[in-house]
Order: sequence, then C-alpha cells, then structure tokens
Amino acid sequence: MTTLGTPLSPSATKVMLLGSGELGKEVLIALQRLGVETIAVDRYENAPGHQVAHRAHTIAMSDPAQLKALIERERPHLVVPEIEAIATPMLQELEAAGVVRVIPTARAARLTMDREGIRRLAAETLGLPTSPYKFCDSLEELQAAIDGGIGYPCIVKPVMSSSGKGQSKIDGPADVKTAWDYAMSGGRVGPGRIIVEGFIRFDYEITLLTVRALGANGQIETHFCDPIGHVQVSGDYVESWQPHPMSAKALQASRDIAKAITDNLGGQGLFGVELFVAGDQVWFSEVSPRPHDTGMVTMATQWQNEFELHARAILGLPVDTTLKSPGASAVIYGGVDAQGIAFDGVDEALRVPGTELRLFGKPESFVKRRMGVALARHADVEQARGSAKLAAGKVKPRVA
Repeated sequence: MTTLGTPLSPSATKVMLLGSGELGKEVLIALQRLGVETIAVDRYENAPGHQVAHRAHTIAMSDPAQLKALIERERPHLVVPEIEAIATPMLQELEAAGVVRVIPTARAARLTMDREGIRRLAAETLGLPTSPYKFCDSLEELQAAIDGGIGYPCIVKPVMSSSGKGQSKIDGPADVKTAWDYAMSGGRVGPGRIIVEGFIRFDYEITLLTVRALGANGQIETHFCDPIGHVQVSGDYVESWQPHPMSAKALQASRDIAKAITDNLGGQGLFGVELFVAGDQVWFSEVSPRPHDTGMVTMATQWQNEFELHARAILGLPVDTTLKSPGASAVIYGGVDAQGIAFDGVDEALRVPGTELRLFGKPESFVKRRMGVALARHADVEQARGSAKLAAGKVKPRVA
C-alpha cells in the first residue's frame, strides 16, 4: 500500500526535480495533483518548473559539492533527474549511502547522461541492433573512423548533449571539420568526446514511451504507450503525432528492444526509447529515463499523459497507457533573442478546432528556443498534424 503525505507538513512526501524546464514543469504539476511537496532545481532563475513548485533552487547541478549540499539540506524522498548535465557520481554516492532514492536509479541516470555509456550497454552488453558507431576524441580520430568503415553519410553527436545540440550529418569529406567544430560547441559540459554513427536508411523513427510501474502484486510491470512518430530538424524535435502506424512485427520488435534496455536500467518511471524502423526491422537509437519532448503530444492523446504516468510510476501508483484520441503536437519557437517576450495570436491559435496550447514561461527567448507547443486531437492523425502546425503558426512571439 502506498501512503502519500500532506505538502508542507511533517508527513510530506518530498520530490526534487533536477532540471525544471517545460517537461519538468509538467511533472511537478502532476506530482502536486497527488499532494506531493515539490522542489524544483535548475541552472537559471525562474525556469518553468520554478514557477509552479513549492520551493525553487538555482545551482550548478554538474557541481557535486553544490548538488550534495542541496540534497542533504532538503532531504527529499525522491530525486528525479530531468536533464543530462548532472553530477551523477554524486547521486550514486548518496543513493548508496541511503540518503535518497534516485529515479529510476542513480546507475541509470549515469549511464544515460552520455551516449557512450548507453550505446555500449545496448550494443555490446545487450546485443541490441544499432547503427555502426565509433567514439572519437579528435578530428583525426573522426576522419579515421569514417575512412575505416563508418563511411558517408554519417551522423556526428557529442556524447553529452540534448535536444540535438551539436548534432549534424556529414555527407562527404568537406563536411568533417565543420561537423567536428559544431559537436565541440554543442556538448552539455564543454568540448569533449563524440560519437560518429553510420547512417541507417530508415523509413521513420518513433519514440516508444515505456513505463516501469508496480503491479497489484508489488512486482514491476512494463507498460507501453502507442508509438509516437516525429520529425526532427538538426536533431531537434519539431512535431510529433500518436499513434504512428507500423506493422505488428515491427511493433513487437520495438517493444522487445524497449523492454530489454529498460529492464537493464531498472527502477520505476517512464522512459523515452527512440527507435529507427525500416519495414519490419528496428534499431535502437537512444533512451531517456524521463519524459520525452516528443511525448508532449500525450497531453492531447492519452487519458494519462507521459508526465502523469511518470509521477504515478515513481510513487508506486497504478498506471494506464490507454490512448484517448489520435493527435499531434507542433513546436512554437521563440523567433527572437530577448528577455520577457510577448505572444500575439494566442486567440487565433485556439480558434483552430480541437487544439490547445502550452506556453512554457521561459524567461528568455532565443530564435530557435522552444517556447511553447500546440496540441491537436482528431480521429485522423494527418488532420491532427495539420491543425497542430496551423495553430503553432498563428502564435507570434515578439519583443515586449
């Protein structure tokens, strides 16, 4: 039996989020609806999650001393990483000492914060199908890896980055130096190691949201949401939809891969498993042990969206991944570099039938920073995609 306390009282169930962007904000809201006391942490003031939590802190989460001091001061029951740039060895130390429980586990947070750890686990330990790959520490090593078998075209990514930062495609020798320099600028913790991957000619890519939650017998059960299709530009998601049609064989292969990787990572919570699909063949790409940006579509499509599923799973509560309606999401970019921007056209966007908006409340806008998302539901996925993009296009960010 799960017992939840009352916020701001001695009985409170306290959850700390490390990273409080738009995804963390929705997790915090889902936790608060269940009476949880929430603590939002981010690297900058007034992050979206800061605006809704019971308490907010601004620290360098990659600094082990700062992270340890805050956790020991707040003493949360659960620590929930929402980003990659965290001092995960310190989380492992605190978890081993019994100070806190990390979601899904401190080991999973460490392995998934860099592409090398998770790729080696998937390909070399679990034997899951992946693209061919090499890790490189210099421009010379990158060129040697391409010449030695990776070939052209190929994809270069920093081992530690998020939302496509530092990721690019190399079509020929003339692109190698540019791709290396871009990868060096895009890492979450500064210049470092990169992964170069052989290009898979896939038909489409999906996110398979996978939930590890306690069943009625107290044992972990694995649940799958319907597959989410998405479009990425320069590695960054720009639209997504659910469900994405796929063959029964490909769907089963996707679930088998997702279960294998999440079983190994362990713990409780929602995982975003990214997969490439060509016909009935499926390749593992990446996994995040937390809600996924492409999964924002579930705020329109599922009875329990990905944030509610994560909140329930980490608290030991039952989950339901049932689809409510097909739907889609489309990103709203900042369009300008400015502080405290304004949004015109919100009323026009919401006049598009079957749509909703989420404006994240980020205090600073950049031209290509994700500042909001339009959501649409419709019995026909393609109609939902059209409505989401139409609504997103009507929102006009501007300098206030």
